[in-house]
Amino acid sequence: MINRYILGIFAVLSSCAHQNAGPPPGPVSFTIGNPYQAGGEWRYPRDYNDYDATGLSTVIGGNTPAYTADNEAYDPNALAAASPVLQLPCIVTITNLVNGNSVDVRVNDRGPDIPGRIIAVTPRVARLLNYPLGGVVEVEVKLNATATAALDGALGEGPKMTAAPEAGITAQSLGPPGSATAGNTQNLTPVAASSAAAPAVQLTGQLTVSAPSPGPLFVQIPGFGRPWDAHQAMQRLGAMPARIVPEFGGDRTLYAVNIGPYHSVEDADAALKQVLDLGIPDPEIIVR
Repeated sequence: MINRYILGIFAVLSSCAHQNAGPPPGPVSFTIGNPYQAGGEWRYPRDYNDYDATGLSTVIGGNTPAYTADNEAYDPNALAAASPVLQLPCIVTITNLVNGNSVDVRVNDRGPDIPGRIIAVTPRVARLLNYPLGGVVEVEVKLNATATAALDGALGEGPKMTAAPEAGITAQSLGPPGSATAGNTQNLTPVAASSAAAPAVQLTGQLTVSAPSPGPLFVQIPGFGRPWDAHQAMQRLGAMPARIVPEFGGDRTLYAVNIGPYHSVEDADAALKQVLDLGIPDPEIIVR
């Protein structure tokens, strides 16, 4: 009950922040953007064909701009999220690793700007996935390549989509947190949709429940092409508990430095800050 009350406050604050917003800036646009720095970390957005990452998620707060990075109206009740690196818009499956609940959402904004966070979700998504009181939880974020390709096709060339709420999206009223049961279903009609508008990807808010798989947190320094380079980075960490881990993917093996394990968000955040203070670029928090 307390969790729902706190997350409800997020929704109210977000709604109040945008209720006097002006007209949308234009049609939804496919967006990547340039590399940027946030919270001492560099973020490198790109067009992913495959993305499967673990880490920490947070909840979008009430001071969000009225429109997202790809020109959709921000809605705290949408099945939506913000990513620092994924192409916009795209469809991902977010899994709360603590309780095993998963839901498909539309990534349509940049953020969060907090080091060590891989995605921020709307208050509605946080309620569906039963985020904890502090709003920070271990998650897996996996790109739904098929749905994202369909979304790209719907965007097409020119203004074929209206700003969010999404055309043709199916919305369901929320059941209790952690429940896969929803209430009445309604269709949200796009505002001023033209006859040329392409159908949107259907997002229902239906939960998938699997076995919980929480794990300890590690601070990872990824992407070294040679073990020697990873060893040199590890030497800069002093007494921090670190090891070199091979990462297999694509056509070559990369070497990461993993620091940990840590069993609380606070400890992982402190370790991440220590790595950044040492001038080592691009650390991230992962779940193993």
